[in-house]
Amino acid sequence: MHHKPATTSVKVHDIIQDRWSPRAFDANQLVKHEDLLALLEAARWAPSCFNDQPWRFVVCNKATDEISWQTALDVVVEKNRQWAKNAPLLILAVAMENFNHNGQANRWAMYDTGAASANLCIQATALGLIVHQMGGFDAKKAHEVFNLPDDCMPMAMLAVGYQANVDVLDEDFKEAELAERSRKALGERFYSGLWGQGI
Repeated sequence: MHHKPATTSVKVHDIIQDRWSPRAFDANQLVKHEDLLALLEAARWAPSCFNDQPWRFVVCNKATDEISWQTALDVVVEKNRQWAKNAPLLILAVAMENFNHNGQANRWAMYDTGAASANLCIQATALGLIVHQMGGFDAKKAHEVFNLPDDCMPMAMLAVGYQANVDVLDEDFKEAELAERSRKALGERFYSGLWGQGI
């Protein structure tokens, strides 16, 4: 397996340093039910505005419901399908657009759903699992095939499983899988008291 810890400017927790988004999934190694529940539990305890918990996750487990898993794979764009086909779990992250307590628009719903997804990813890393979040899927089709309500926004499809050797990937993806991870310098994205004034 390929290990790609982040090169950070200061020490961060190992789980954060080790979390990344591989595409090489082991198609033969299933995710245990208790581990799946731990991922969802981690997402459940994310912070949210008014504790509204606007996230919803549609879990498609190839081991227990191959039809729903294939439905999820079918809404993924073709390029992502080439590697996502090996992930035993596909999870659709959805943000509810209105608050539960008053029915008004919740402009923080997408932010909070992202927080829940991040919690899931960190828990996955702690369990030795990998997650690759995808924006490359057909949200309109997802609405239809998963019978989603009108007042929601499909945000991402998450491929979850165990890492495999990079050789399971087509040549198109191997280079990205093996490339060094990078981020912009802190001062380019994080500001001190004023926009553009690097921390």
